[in-house]
Amino acid sequence: MAALSRRKPAKIPPAKVDGNLAATGQGAPGDGDDGKEIDRGRPEWLRNFLTVSGPAGDVSRFREAARGTNGIPWPIDLEHEEMRLFAPMAGGGAEARMLARQLREIIAARHDRVLTRWNGPGLCPLDLHRLLPIPDHILQLGEEDPAAQDWLRSHWGTTQRLRAVRIREEGADRRLRRKAEIVYEFWSADWTPWQAILRLRREWPKLALSVQPKYDDG
Repeated sequence: MAALSRRKPAKIPPAKVDGNLAATGQGAPGDGDDGKEIDRGRPEWLRNFLTVSGPAGDVSRFREAARGTNGIPWPIDLEHEEMRLFAPMAGGGAEARMLARQLREIIAARHDRVLTRWNGPGLCPLDLHRLLPIPDHILQLGEEDPAAQDWLRSHWGTTQRLRAVRIREEGADRRLRRKAEIVYEFWSADWTPWQAILRLRREWPKLALSVQPKYDDG
């Protein structure tokens, strides 16, 4: 396994994995392997390429199993979110308070969509929560809970959902259609999701999963 090292911050496209599920501020603080605190609001993003290859039928089944909305039904404290939004503009008085309340309502509406539709058909081709679901008792803790962060690090290897996910390439043996390959491109917060890939290799033994992080991006 390649050594995990800190990288310079990289700029990525806005999170747009499903037009029906807007981002809801998901992400959480945690400590990296080097002991430095990871900033929840400004994580370092790493570009990755994951190649999945093997028997065409198994690749097709993996492709279907991996597709989702990329929404995670974490609980959210709306009072906290409103105060967090209001704090930096508190000097604006009543107008600032009204704006914070309006933003809270937008967050609440988006979060409601995540809660009701996260497990429906989606546009994200590689949804970790679909492939390796976060258990209900962990979800109930909330994303910022230390135990939830520990679970994400130990089972996914990254503490946020993948961003800007797309299928870069896919193909098959046009003569016999016995072999197929898909190359996924995605961005992960702070680390390549090594733990998720190791688990997927065990759960899909007929497939070869190879990941290539791009440490020089950004």
